[in-house]
Amino acid sequence: MIDLYAAGTSNGMRARIALEECGLPYTFHPIALDKGEHKTPQFLAMNPNGQIPVIVDRDGPGGKPLTLSQSTAILMYCAEKSGKFVPKDPAARAAMLEALMVASTDVTPIFGACFGLMRAKEPHAPSIQIFKDRLRAFFKVWDDKLARRKYAAGDEVTIADFSLYAGYARMKGAVPELLEGLANVARWAKEMAARPAIQRATA
Repeated sequence: MIDLYAAGTSNGMRARIALEECGLPYTFHPIALDKGEHKTPQFLAMNPNGQIPVIVDRDGPGGKPLTLSQSTAILMYCAEKSGKFVPKDPAARAAMLEALMVASTDVTPIFGACFGLMRAKEPHAPSIQIFKDRLRAFFKVWDDKLARRKYAAGDEVTIADFSLYAGYARMKGAVPELLEGLANVARWAKEMAARPAIQRATA
């Protein structure tokens, strides 16, 4: 059994999607970020950085407990543990890794910065607009890519799609105007949203 400690951020969503899609039994422990539950001694013992998500796999490698943070690492771990959503072909795997890293390290941090500025007591409109423009540019590139391929990394669903969808879903809720007119992204997102595992993870 795996214990998941997470909140409703894109990073938390990414980890929960990974567990649901990979069919790994888990117990969800919601972490209230607004109450500082990610800064308690108990949580910091699992992740000294005080960030969600964290998983604790009681049946980790070699049957030993394993604690893991960082949402993309959790995606990789779940995929490898279940043997799902990572291409076997070396070229396809390389394409998946590229798409995964773009989705995880380009989209999510920029969104996090943008959202943080938007919630600031004194929002700085020019800075917010810079980050919005970057997000729009990232998803315009994704729209172009998805015009030529069915999924984020090619013709099969991979963990890159799960990572990208987590960022997409958060953007759709907070800054939907940045996704307007991106027909290929919309087509892909509709298919991803229809997946039962993603519906459970985002409920």
